[in-house]
Amino acid sequence: MTDCCERKPAEPDARTCPACGHRGPAVRLQTVKALLTEIALRRVQLAHYRFCSNAACDVVYFGDAGDRFGTGEIRVPVWHKQAPGSRLLCYCFGETEAVIRHELIQSGRADVANRIREHIAAERCACDIRNPRGACCLDNVITAVRRIEAEIAEGSMNDGRLTNLPNR
Repeated sequence: MTDCCERKPAEPDARTCPACGHRGPAVRLQTVKALLTEIALRRVQLAHYRFCSNAACDVVYFGDAGDRFGTGEIRVPVWHKQAPGSRLLCYCFGETEAVIRHELIQSGRADVANRIREHIAAERCACDIRNPRGACCLDNVITAVRRIEAEIAEGSMNDGRLTNLPNR
């Protein structure tokens, strides 16, 4: 696997978002600069930045110097800040919750994680720059597949029909 998709140890010194108090992992300055709008980029400082994943908070990046950048200052939608449904999960290869749901309904399985693993093995991913979190999306994709599988199973039981989804 490439560096962008290798698991990094948890940061004991992760600081908290000044707007909501949510603990934020470090994000490389290169990621922040790549994803800020042109106007927001004019305010960036040579400082350490953190990512706030709290869905209820508008702040995406916050810096050690006290600066903040919100969802309106980022070039891409930040999936952590959006309601579930059709969010973009994989910023490198365009995998969305809608694609996962469609695959599960059509075939009873979602191959998204395997597709992403193949791209990672071929060293095609750029998660460290394209993903606002600055890290690999695979864990979020796998979690989304499980959540959507459960939603589909619950929905099929609630409307009186049983859908046979294969066990993984």
